[in-house]
Formats: sequence, structure tokens, C-alpha cells
Amino acid sequence: MKTLLLVESPTKARAVAQYARGLLPGALAVRSTSGHLRDLPRDSLGVDVQAGFQPHFVLRKPRSAAYLRPLIRQADRVLLGMDPDREGEAIAWHITKLFAAELQGKTVQRVVFHEITRSGVQRGLQSPRALDRRLVKAALARRVIDRLIGYQVSPRLWAAMKSLGKDFAAGRVQIAALALLSAEEDAWEVTTEWTS
Repeated sequence: MKTLLLVESPTKARAVAQYARGLLPGALAVRSTSGHLRDLPRDSLGVDVQAGFQPHFVLRKPRSAAYLRPLIRQADRVLLGMDPDREGEAIAWHITKLFAAELQGKTVQRVVFHEITRSGVQRGLQSPRALDRRLVKAALARRVIDRLIGYQVSPRLWAAMKSLGKDFAAGRVQIAALALLSAEEDAWEVTTEWTS
């Protein structure tokens, strides 16, 4: 049996490969996706608001996808060992969508490593599971919200703060921080008026 274990980074792939040797039957290859292979497009909103906020993902790393495709095709089993958070779950989900044809009829499982040590890798490989759809949905919702907010607010920030340039973009975290600062400033002004 040929098992392909995918992780996010090349450094993690080397470490996991070292610790995973001999833990699974048959041949094992550990490779990196180098993060997200798909994302929303850079040149458009990429979210169909009329269709229930449906995201439209595009391939962002064609060379990585081209490298991984034959490896996935040759494997009997594919383990998705991305980070144990919603982004890791999303990257694993994107792999299942991007390589749906190559994964057809194969065993595809999610493994999670909470620490990159021999025992941590062993625990992860001993507990394969299905993708956590709740984490995938949370990651997709966050990405859509970031895009909807960022596309509305970023151009206004660029116009107001030309010195920052267009490399600066607003997302949900920045907007919340700006709202807190604005509210704090308003509260400070009220307080100083009352005490004067």
C-alpha cells in the first residue's frame, strides 16, 4: 500500500517524515502543499451574494498542484495532515475538491499533529478521521466575511491614508480594532468634556 501524507510546509514535511518512518504499513511519502492551493480570486469579489454568499475559489498555486497531482494519483491512501485549526481543515477540504478525480476510490483521511515529535506524529497517525465539516464551514465563512468587508473598506482606507499604499488591506480583525479605537476616542472626548 502506498500512503501519501500531505502537510502544509516543507519544514513540517521533513520532520513528520522522519518521525513517521515505520509507523504505517507499506511505502510512505510525506509532501507539502505549501499552504493554500486555492483561494478567492484577486481581481474580483469572488463571492456570489445573490446565491447565498457562495464563494468561487480559483487555483492560486498551479505549480504545487501540478507537482502533487501525480503523487495523489499513484497513492492508495491519502492522509491530510494540515494544522489542527480551521485553516488547516480548510486546506484539507480544498485538497479534496481540487483533486476530486485523483482521489476517487481512494481512502482519504484527516490526521492531526498537535506536536511534531515522534509520539505526537504516532498519536496523529493512529487516530485518522473524516474532515470536520463544522471547521471547514467556519473557515469558509471567515474567508467570505473578510472578503466582503475588505472589498468595501480597503478602497476607502487607501483613499484616506495614501501613505500606507495599496499593500494595506482591511479585514474583519482590522475593522473591529478600528471600531474599538473609534468608540474609545468618542468616550474619551465625552469624558474630557465632563471633567473640564
